[in-house]
Amino acid sequence: MKFSLKLLLWTIIIMAIALGFSGFYFVNYVFETSLAREVGQALDENSILSFAFETAALNVPVKYDVLQDHTVEEIASNLETGGHSASRLLRISDEQKNVLYVSNGFEADSVLLEQTNESTKTYRIIEMGQGYYVQTGAAVNALDRIVYLETMRDISDVFEERELGFSVYRRMTVAMLIAGTVIMHLISSWLTKPIRLLTRATKRMAAGDYYYRAKQVSNDELGQLTKDFNYMANALEENIMKLEEGIADRENFVAAFAHELKTPLTAIIGYADMLRSHKLDEEKSFLSANYIYTEGKRLEAMSFRLLDIIVTKRSNAEFQKVSAQSVFLYLQDMFAGSSFQFRFHYDKGTVRAEINLLKTVLINLIDNACKASEAGGRIEVGGYRLEEGYRFEIKDYGVGIPEEEQKNVVKAFYMVDKSRARSKNGAGLGLALCVEILRLHGSVLKIESQAGEGTCMSFILPDKEGGK
Repeated sequence: MKFSLKLLLWTIIIMAIALGFSGFYFVNYVFETSLAREVGQALDENSILSFAFETAALNVPVKYDVLQDHTVEEIASNLETGGHSASRLLRISDEQKNVLYVSNGFEADSVLLEQTNESTKTYRIIEMGQGYYVQTGAAVNALDRIVYLETMRDISDVFEERELGFSVYRRMTVAMLIAGTVIMHLISSWLTKPIRLLTRATKRMAAGDYYYRAKQVSNDELGQLTKDFNYMANALEENIMKLEEGIADRENFVAAFAHELKTPLTAIIGYADMLRSHKLDEEKSFLSANYIYTEGKRLEAMSFRLLDIIVTKRSNAEFQKVSAQSVFLYLQDMFAGSSFQFRFHYDKGTVRAEINLLKTVLINLIDNACKASEAGGRIEVGGYRLEEGYRFEIKDYGVGIPEEEQKNVVKAFYMVDKSRARSKNGAGLGLALCVEILRLHGSVLKIESQAGEGTCMSFILPDKEGGK
């Protein structure tokens, strides 16, 4: 069952119970009030008749010492019709509670009469025929004689009003429940609209539409839930995009790796087969063996680079304070005999790094700069002390990298100019390794380049303890 229907159903049940109890209490309260008023009037009427009977007995001519039965009957007959257009219902009994006079229609039993004595005034509500009556009883002392006066007062109107009240309230309750059902249906539909929108969004996303978002239609808890759901959907979409990019990168990596293996292996197999199946002169044999050796070393270097990348991704660097000057002196000595024009300029200071990994990054970046430059080209290697850390910079004036290629050059096996890279024994793994090493150091590689004008690659090692 839908939540909106549950909300509607429980609301109607609660309304029905509340209206039922409140209606029953209200109608019964009115009924009890009216009934108490009628009982009071009946008792008052009994008192008035008792007083009238005593007065009438005192006015009877004295012929006997004791009030006679026929005199009682006469007084009772006068009281029955006196003062009202309609006859009263009376019953008068003697000391032994034998009936002396009874009105036509007074059909009550003698239960109340048996409960009545000289000091007690009694009453009860009885049902006779199609009506309800208040029966009252009291003892009257007249001329040294005790008689018992009983009256009957018709209160059927009170019971009819109660039935009419219940009938009207039932109709009102049904009408209010119908109106409440319609109103609560609209309210529950409005309240649960965010839930329906969330359900729709969930189904759309489950079907693969990860770009769909639930519409926020309120600012309450459900609105906050919608907002959180959309935030979760955004995070999920980003994760899915990353997974898709990762899958694509792995596929490209496998394809590039297979291609990079295929080219040297084809040459190695071809030259090895030539050496095995043909008798070559010394020069051709040397060239074939040299080509096999060169391609084998390239495969070895590529495998070492791949291993370095894998190990770097799974390890943590042990940082230590390193003099920036010592790093640049090491690079100067290493590339001292190069055919390129190196220019080193740097600020003094210390950096926190794993020294061997830092040297690997700088050597790879310088090696890439050499590959991108013509022989004798100028390469600038610099270091600058900044507020946020120490900045290393390698700049060349070679072929440059097109803007649309700059975000891809850090991927494994990706090469902008494959023929140029292979001619210089490149495999497209150097920058990928640099990125992973810098990630361990809390840094990123920044690439600034224009095709045909050169490239500047830089990174900043943050001061984790603020040392200079």
